[in-house]
Amino acid sequence: MTYDTVATFSQVVSLLMFVGLFAGVVVYALWPANGPRFEAAQRRALDLDDNQKAKRGRP
Repeated sequence: MTYDTVATFSQVVSLLMFVGLFAGVVVYALWPANGPRFEAAQRRALDLDDNQKAKRGRP
């Protein structure tokens, strides 16, 4: 085995692993059962004013 063969093989394997991981993340993000979880996280993240008032004790 030469360096070029090993380098090519490792690049191909790394690319396939990245594509598989990316596909898994996309499937997880778009899975219908995860929709309510992401909606709740979105509402919590964008609801900054109410969180700051609650921390300060204001109504």
